[in-house]
Amino acid sequence: MGAQMTAPPRSVGRYGLDAGLAQLAPAERAARGKRARAAVPRDRHAVFDPPPDRPDPLGLLAEQAASRVPELVPVRYGRMLVSPFSYFRGAALPMASDLAATPVSGLAVQACGDAHLSNFGIFGSAERRLVFDVNDFDETLPGPWEWDVKRLAASLDIAGRDNGFSGKERGRIATAAAARYRRAMREFAGMTNLQVWYARADVDDLRAEIEPSLTARQRELADRGLAKARTRDSMAEVAKLTRLEAGRRRIVSDPPVLVPVDELLPEETDRAAVEGQLAGLIASYRRTLQTDRRYLLEQFRFADMARKVVGVGSVGTRCWIVLMHGRDASDPLFLQVKEAEASVLSRFCGASSYRNHGQRVIAGQRLMQASSDIFLGWQRIDADLDGRQRDYYVRQLRDWKVSLTIETMTPRVMRLYGEVCGWTLARAHARSGDRIAIAAYLGGSDVFDQAVARFAAAYADQNERDHQALADAVAAGQIIAETGV
Repeated sequence: MGAQMTAPPRSVGRYGLDAGLAQLAPAERAARGKRARAAVPRDRHAVFDPPPDRPDPLGLLAEQAASRVPELVPVRYGRMLVSPFSYFRGAALPMASDLAATPVSGLAVQACGDAHLSNFGIFGSAERRLVFDVNDFDETLPGPWEWDVKRLAASLDIAGRDNGFSGKERGRIATAAAARYRRAMREFAGMTNLQVWYARADVDDLRAEIEPSLTARQRELADRGLAKARTRDSMAEVAKLTRLEAGRRRIVSDPPVLVPVDELLPEETDRAAVEGQLAGLIASYRRTLQTDRRYLLEQFRFADMARKVVGVGSVGTRCWIVLMHGRDASDPLFLQVKEAEASVLSRFCGASSYRNHGQRVIAGQRLMQASSDIFLGWQRIDADLDGRQRDYYVRQLRDWKVSLTIETMTPRVMRLYGEVCGWTLARAHARSGDRIAIAAYLGGSDVFDQAVARFAAAYADQNERDHQALADAVAAGQIIAETGV
């Protein structure tokens, strides 16, 4: 099921956030959105008409693989091979390439760049409240707001297919998510700047809103999941990922998913010298924190470090976990140090204004999230283990973080979840973009909602073809995939 309209050609240029909004009256901003609607009618967003020279998605994935840890690239392909949805999770660059040929209003926001439904979730705020928000910002960059909405809607259609939902059920789910985004943006357009900035999806409030639509069993599972979320912290990770060796707590080796730094260094390496270098890098990272948080981190000392495989799309990028001890070994802190490369949006929206990609990720996260990890920071390593300069960002490994299990969702639950994601994405965009102009562009009818749902269905068809192409390449021996890791 796809749209029959043809997407007009357009040039790809640099996107930037509009710093001059304070100089415009609300009426001027609304007029700006209506002019954009006249230039790019809302029903044009149904278009997905890939050109004959569409870049090969497997070729784009191979480009990314060139800069990743070679022995982990087959793991990435193996994880993407599991299902069309798992493929979609790893194919942010191919979709960005496809989106670059679709119509846009020209109104920019701080875009997530990878706003599929698994990149939303629950985590703990600094005030120790459970909140729901976008939680992955590796690809964040100023760009078209439509791209995030379309990636979210497509992910809902694709996940619905994996769950066996009918076409009508999937259409209703994608339409509801787009409609919630539109209505939320219109609500935010009527708020003050501070009201938008302080808006957040508190999990207790969400539960009160959603519970009447859930069965008793679903409510029980939700309560159990939220209780579990509050236990997912550094102490829980210590019990799972470490053991005592000669009175010292060390990270357990489980290659290729988890490999302590000792196993990655030549045998003749002086561990004491390496630990000294690591301590220096941590001290450098501390300078990117707020003063109070820097003081807190200074009360922890380095204990151990390992390379850890995470996610689907990030597999093969360099990701480390760092174990630190505070008062004693019963006072742990696990930090995740994750490589940051150029955003997949950069070749279509222009290069980041930040020279350090770790800083790009953190700046985007702080702009989009209502409440962010207190240990967010960045670092540049001039000579990594392979001798190359690399950028990283740092956060806690676990801080009450939990994602909902997509595979067990019913159509009703996925629709509710998609609506929460739509509201959350609108709130994130409203913090950085011209919410009044975007709201005026979207309007009060369901034209945009229906168009996005048609796009999502068409793109889900393309995603299935791309997933099959990956499976065929693996079967032919052209791509090596390591499954079950």
